[in-house]
Amino acid sequence: MKRDSLTVETPAGTVIATAGPRSDAVVFELGGAMRGSVYVTGTHHPQHWDRFTAVRACLGPVNAYQTTAPDDALPRLARGHSGYRGSLTLYPDVTGRPRVSVYPMETAAGHELSPKTGATLTAVLRACAEHVMQHEDLPALLTASRQRDTPALLRFLDWSVTHHRTEAARLEAEARAAQPDRRAAVAAWWTVARWFTASPHLVLLVMLADYPGSLSRHISVMEWLAPYCLAAASREHDHARRAEIEAACLRNAQIRQRAREQDLAVSGGARSDRIRR
Repeated sequence: MKRDSLTVETPAGTVIATAGPRSDAVVFELGGAMRGSVYVTGTHHPQHWDRFTAVRACLGPVNAYQTTAPDDALPRLARGHSGYRGSLTLYPDVTGRPRVSVYPMETAAGHELSPKTGATLTAVLRACAEHVMQHEDLPALLTASRQRDTPALLRFLDWSVTHHRTEAARLEAEARAAQPDRRAAVAAWWTVARWFTASPHLVLLVMLADYPGSLSRHISVMEWLAPYCLAAASREHDHARRAEIEAACLRNAQIRQRAREQDLAVSGGARSDRIRR
C-alpha cells in the first residue's frame, strides 16, 4: 500500500494521518492535533469468527489484540502528555453498510476519557479504518489476517465447543435434579397442610406461608428452575453448534488456501521447466 495522507477534523483540531505499508498491516503516523501512530489490520467480523471482512484500528504502533504498546509509544494529543489505549472495528452489516464497534478507550494510567478526547480518538480511528477498508490492497490485508489469526481462533473455537457442551450438560443435570427436589418439597408442604388441618397452629401456618426461604417459595423456585435450566442448556448447545460450524469453515478455508498455494507452486515450477528448455 502506498503512502497516503488523511485529513481528519476532530474536536481537538485537525489531525493528519499518513499511511505507511507493512506486510500485514497499515501504520498511520499522526501529526497536527495528535502525535503517535494508529495500527490498522484485517480481522474477523465481530459476530462471525470465520469471516474476515473487517478491519481493526488500534491506538499505538502494534496490534493491541496481540501485544501491548509501551506507554511512551501511545498516541497523545499535541498539547497533552497522557498516552491513550483502545481500538475500533469497522465491519459490514447484513446489508453491506459499515458498522463500528468501539472498544474501551482509556489513558495509559487506566483513567476514563473526557467526551472531547473520546470523540477525537474515535474520529481518528474511524477515518484510518475507513481508508483501509476502501483501499485496493484490502483483499491482501484480509488474507494476511486470516493466515495470521486462524490458528488462535481455531484454538478458541475448539475450547468454546467444549465449554458450551460442558455448560449444557451441567444445566441439564441441574434440571433433572430439580424435579425430585420439587416433588419432595410439594410432598412436605402437603404434609404440613394436613397437620394444620388436623390441628391448626401458628407455627404450622408460618411453615405454609410464602416468604423468602420458606417451603412455598422453595417450591416456586423449583418449578421455575427446571424449565429455565433446559432453556439455558438449549442456548449452550446452539453456541456449541455455531462454534463448530465456524471452526469447520476456518479449517476448510485453510485447506483451500493450501491447495491454491500448491497449485501456484506446481504451475510456477512448470513454467520454470519450460523456460529452461
